[in-house]
Amino acid sequence: MTMEELSEKLAKIDFCMFNTNGGSGRINSRPMSNNGDVAYDGDSWFFSYEDTEKVSEIGRDNRVALTFTAPPSILGKPGIFIAIDGEASLIRDKAQFEQHWVKDLDRWFPKGVDTPGILLIMVSARAIEYWDGEDNERIELPAVDAVSGDAI
Repeated sequence: MTMEELSEKLAKIDFCMFNTNGGSGRINSRPMSNNGDVAYDGDSWFFSYEDTEKVSEIGRDNRVALTFTAPPSILGKPGIFIAIDGEASLIRDKAQFEQHWVKDLDRWFPKGVDTPGILLIMVSARAIEYWDGEDNERIELPAVDAVSGDAI
């Protein structure tokens, strides 16, 4: 499966489980919406409030995992399971908020990109694994320099 095909699958799955390192060997998981923002090049985008446990955990250890699942089709074809191993970055730039904002977010952030305490979490995939009942594959992605955007 190509990255473009994975992007199309992810665009149809609204929620994932967002997993962080809670310390002392504990993994913390919570549902997060991808907001349909999956023109997928290996990055996923999530809005959050700054004063959350997940943001504190990312500050201590930016390694995260995302898991997505889609139900079987009405024709009986199994759904798809996608696991993403990545690194999270915390973004506080309002211009980037505007690039990734969708109207549905107003439900959780009533003042839009001007909501106090809001931030954007970018998860850069390092590896993606998927299973769809017929195929499974692990795709390794190169690390990318955050400043230049070049593979390292």
